[in-house]
Amino acid sequence: MQISGITALVTGAASGLGAATAAALAAEGASVIGLDLPSAVEAHAGKNRAGIRLVGADVTSEEAVLAALSTIGATDPPLRLAVNCAGIAPARRIISSKGAHELGLFEKTISINLVGTFNVLRLAAEVIARAEPDEDGQRGLIVNTASIAGYEGQIGQIAYAASKGGVIAMTLPAARDLARYGIRVNTIAPGIVDTPLLAALGEEVNASLAAGVPFPHRLARPEEYAKLVLMIAQHDYINGETIRLDGALRMAPQ
Repeated sequence: MQISGITALVTGAASGLGAATAAALAAEGASVIGLDLPSAVEAHAGKNRAGIRLVGADVTSEEAVLAALSTIGATDPPLRLAVNCAGIAPARRIISSKGAHELGLFEKTISINLVGTFNVLRLAAEVIARAEPDEDGQRGLIVNTASIAGYEGQIGQIAYAASKGGVIAMTLPAARDLARYGIRVNTIAPGIVDTPLLAALGEEVNASLAAGVPFPHRLARPEEYAKLVLMIAQHDYINGETIRLDGALRMAPQ
């Protein structure tokens, strides 16, 4: 799939994986609509991000995502790519000194990470399906973000692991469902990525995390996630796959 001359939708685009992906797609000539929470979009107001238009939207809201998609005008390039990066990663044991794991926190994590991903996937797919196919019958691609926690969830990751395991499980049936429309679906499962949230834990914690990665002995960079999105977009035969981006890391219980 050619990236230049298309419209791409990226969620969680104000920071981290989403920001890196939006920048990489824009650099390749895509017109990018970046979704993030209104507060995050407001914090980036006035910053020049060539080729990227940030829109405030909650990924769990059908109305908000539809409103964002409706901003693609008749003269704009067709939507052919959607990348789901929005998510949260709370840490809580099933039973702790605080008592039993809050049901509301579990539900919120599932709502944002899993339901939000599905919400954007289904609504973006409906728009992509209206585009004219290329010579190979392809109309577009959706890339979701899981985590290696979806395979090896650690102590305290019960909600996060469940949500990301759900994203992994959706990948193949979504690819099969959308094959008739020429839409591919793939998922990236990152390991430990060097994001602002992780940096806040301090250099000592980050060094310890990096030491556990077999090779390379460092944290992944958001730009490496973005490069994988570009590769998947340009490789038309990759479909229905969940690709680990983890330096061969297999998480221990804690």
